[in-house]
Amino acid sequence: MVSYGLLTIIVGYFLLLLLLAWATSRRADNEAFFIGNRRSNWMLVAFGMVGTSLSGVTFISVPGTVGANGWSYLQVVIGNWIGFMVIAGVLLPLYYRLRLTSIYDYLDQRFGVTAHKSGALFFILSRTLGATARLYLVVNVLHLLVGAPMGIPFWVSTAVILLMIWLYTHQGGVKTIVFTDTLQTAFMLGGLMICVYFLAGALKLDLGALPAMLAESPMTRIWNTDPNAANFWLKQIIGGAFIAIAMTGLDQEMMQKNISVPNLRDSQKNMFVFSLVLVFVNLLFLVLGALLAMFATSNAVSASGDQLFPTVVMQHFPFWVQVIFFIALISALFPSADGALTALTSSWCIDILGIRKNKLPEAQQTRIRRITHVCFALLFFAIVMVFKWIDDRSIIDTILKIAGYTYGPLLGMFAFGMMTQRVMGRPQAWVAAVLAAPVICYVLQRWLATNPSGYQIGIELMLINGALTFALLWITSRPKPAMGANS
Repeated sequence: MVSYGLLTIIVGYFLLLLLLAWATSRRADNEAFFIGNRRSNWMLVAFGMVGTSLSGVTFISVPGTVGANGWSYLQVVIGNWIGFMVIAGVLLPLYYRLRLTSIYDYLDQRFGVTAHKSGALFFILSRTLGATARLYLVVNVLHLLVGAPMGIPFWVSTAVILLMIWLYTHQGGVKTIVFTDTLQTAFMLGGLMICVYFLAGALKLDLGALPAMLAESPMTRIWNTDPNAANFWLKQIIGGAFIAIAMTGLDQEMMQKNISVPNLRDSQKNMFVFSLVLVFVNLLFLVLGALLAMFATSNAVSASGDQLFPTVVMQHFPFWVQVIFFIALISALFPSADGALTALTSSWCIDILGIRKNKLPEAQQTRIRRITHVCFALLFFAIVMVFKWIDDRSIIDTILKIAGYTYGPLLGMFAFGMMTQRVMGRPQAWVAAVLAAPVICYVLQRWLATNPSGYQIGIELMLINGALTFALLWITSRPKPAMGANS
């Protein structure tokens, strides 16, 4: 009966999204799909981007790490905030000045088509792997809660969820997602706050005294002062800043929503408000994690890590709290998946196929965009099924890490374009440089890991990757010809 109740919630939730999509996507054209006709409300974008940043995996994983790592994740959050301010002050003015639809078109204008397609392909590879790995991990939880008890095969659960996402994004794209992500973020945050409130009540804690109690708890330790440790505070802050710059500021999915705002000033306000809300939400996740750890200790709950939050909710909470948790979980799943599907469609059509650059007729652009959208949905389904066949969490985690390697070359390429006047040398050398950097970083990280007591590369990996890409591009490029010189 519980499974049928949860299934009813999923159907009702999806119908609500479909209704919102219908209301927002009427008379939507390609410009609406790609950048919302540049008319998005900055406040809605700011709030909705929180849901996109916090995937379903984050929703489950961050609270589960508190018992073992305390609040050290807050070091990364501080770094993220610094990175968001760099995006607002440096990258957004560039994107608006050039009136970009795809941010990778900057690389075309600066270096040419090889750099443009290289940057876009790095994004497509990374976002496809990362989005499908996260989608698999959360779909697996939903399937265990709903599909498996009802005898529904995993492939059916996956196909139904992807069909839902495709249905409410295929017409309106970004124009629709701005509204659906806002709704889903509200559901997710509401569920998160209710879970915190219920946990505090179950532990007989006074909410007014909660801050003082958490301040005295060893679980709320933040700073790691060991320079060799992977989570040393300086590494975490610097690495967190560059992660925000690369995975938000150089990510078509995140920036597609930002540049859908009418003007630069509103887009910068969006980024500032988004960053503050995100800090608050991450603090709330960490508070939840501390309460979960306390509850697990006092109630002999053996689960830990990613299993802690769903285990406590489904085995120790009343049904109404389970329902709220379930709604919050699917609200965390959909924004990260729908945004990825839309952004990948946009990047493939604009950056790889060049439907805008080649000035194809609007009807032909629409047909290509719709076919591409379907193809990426089918690709998502195929990769999720491969992950299910592998069925190894450690391998999935490795895939997520590998996906993160591809943002380093993007960081290096954009930095090289903005900080130097050099021009591309041979295109083959450019491609070799941006491919070599992540491979060298992977080998270096594995080599250092053979000596656990020595220096370990942690979150600063993306900075090292970007710096190495920058250096290799410098070597393979040439000075800009002087005015009037025969190049």
